[in-house]
Amino acid sequence: MKTKPVVPREQARRDVDETVAFYLNEGAEQAALGFIDALETAYTHIGRHPATGSPRYAHELNLQGLRIWPLSRYPHLVFYMERPDHVDVWRVLHGQRDIPAWMHSPDISA
Repeated sequence: MKTKPVVPREQARRDVDETVAFYLNEGAEQAALGFIDALETAYTHIGRHPATGSPRYAHELNLQGLRIWPLSRYPHLVFYMERPDHVDVWRVLHGQRDIPAWMHSPDISA
């Protein structure tokens, strides 16, 4: 199987920047670096195996094809859709958030 490029949307990039900033503001540089490593590992996985993510929120949010992949050692979820030529990352959110509320954003469109 061919690896697809993983392309984060602007909102997903902002989510990542906010999480890294949080860790750095807390004085947890190692946690920030670990988060980035875990995210890169997740992106590599979903690029190779996009169908392995859970469709858990697809039905609740009425977004056919939406999948999630959890980060290792971090409570964050990568929300994405497989496209014919890439993996479209919509959000990277903490799993304890109100996911339906956080997914509704101007950047979210099929």
